Amino acid sequence: MSVFPDELGIIVYAPTLGGDDKRPLAIVHGMESALRGLRLNWTYSEKEEFIALPHRDEWVVADRTDNGFPFICNDDRSRPVTITGWENPNGLAAGGAPHLEVHGSLHLDAATISAAAGVVAAIGEGARGFWGHATPFNAAVEIAEQTAPTLAGPPSPPRGLPALKLSRDIRSPETPHRLGWLNYWSAAAARAIGFPDLARDTDLLSRARRTETGGWVVQLTEMPLDLDNPAHLDALKRAYERFPQIGGRDSP
Repeated sequence: MSVFPDELGIIVYAPTLGGDDKRPLAIVHGMESALRGLRLNWTYSEKEEFIALPHRDEWVVADRTDNGFPFICNDDRSRPVTITGWENPNGLAAGGAPHLEVHGSLHLDAATISAAAGVVAAIGEGARGFWGHATPFNAAVEIAEQTAPTLAGPPSPPRGLPALKLSRDIRSPETPHRLGWLNYWSAAAARAIGFPDLARDTDLLSRARRTETGGWVVQLTEMPLDLDNPAHLDALKRAYERFPQIGGRDSP
């Protein structure tokens, strides 16, 4: 039996919520449709005990804690699925406005791996996101080091990965800051990085799906990204070479 001990972390960056905004509910419903049998009808107590939500939809719409939406989950500790969102006061680009961050997670097993692209599409489309990604925890930690400041000042990327710029040095919110295993690019984000190019993106297009709004979910490797796998590391490096706009590397 194959074992997938890692967690798939999902993050999508989107415009802030406003007024009678139904996007949180669209995200929740979309996730449930994308992953067979999923029901996000619970939350956690302070002691991390399950609390049932008999009026889940009404609660999700009404609770705007941190200008986002509350933490909800399934009730299976062996295959946990979670989603929440909050407003980040910082911009995604130089001089940018605040934005909504949607954070989710999936337990990695065969069923969720096969459904993961659909879940990412559901979150990205439901949030009307700019861009986002889904990456196993271990790989995501190393990818974050491409921009994380060190005591010496600049980032110190591992494994020969390129250094990426901070959001304050990126030109537009549609420009993705980094890559992941599954990449959600809105139509505007895809235009910003020049995807797809039929001559250069044959391999990526073989693992990509178009979204209803004209965006894309692009999968770098068949199995979840593992940077200890030389082929996976090479795929990540090739994608950064293909898209120098990602992380603002094409600007001075």
